[in-house]
Amino acid sequence: MSKTITIDGRTIPFEEGQTIMEAATAAGIYIPHLCHHPEYTPHGSCKLCTVKVNGRVCSACTFPAMEGQDVLNDTKELRDDRRKITQMLFVEGNHLCPGCEKSGNCRLQAVAYYLNMLDNHFPHFYAKREIDASHPDVMIDHNRCIFCTLCVRASQQKDGKDVFAISGRGINKHLIVNAQSGLLKDTNLEVADEAAHICPTGAILIKRTGFQVPIGQRIYDHQEIDQVSLETEHPRHDE
Repeated sequence: MSKTITIDGRTIPFEEGQTIMEAATAAGIYIPHLCHHPEYTPHGSCKLCTVKVNGRVCSACTFPAMEGQDVLNDTKELRDDRRKITQMLFVEGNHLCPGCEKSGNCRLQAVAYYLNMLDNHFPHFYAKREIDASHPDVMIDHNRCIFCTLCVRASQQKDGKDVFAISGRGINKHLIVNAQSGLLKDTNLEVADEAAHICPTGAILIKRTGFQVPIGQRIYDHQEIDQVSLETEHPRHDE
């Protein structure tokens, strides 16, 4: 007999070792997230996937599915909390969507639309962050980094390298590269590396490819992020 959990009153099966996120995705239930990727070790940094499990607040991407769990995912309280988290991500960096090359392909922007985020609510930090364009093929715009660690995990777990890391805490947190100079050009990053392409925002960009797909014809211009996440990023197990 298969094991089951309940999400918002719906009973779904899960496999031993799956997280709540994995079980939900396999059942076609979207849980908002930014730092989660099915190919990499869960990190739980963005907290957008926060759910309530038997009354306890948990990160769905890291918390294991277990028999008897009653999970709340789609409630007003959680939607409000996720909207506030997204608003904080916007004001902690410098996200100028109308002029950003990633607009329409940006998961942070798409999540904001999904959560009906109509304003930033909090005062902007206007953080002073640099742009590293030293690499011949890849650039880093630190203004748009949300510290999801996807580039860190992709570099280590997929590319077999160790190009990126997160340093510092709080307002001093920042993305660093594995080079004594601190410059991307002095790392072993290559344009074909997964770490160069996995950024959910416009923090890591490939040079000489900007706006090849016009704004208005990009993935989130036509589809909600829940549909994209379930159908393309994380296919269901029964497909």
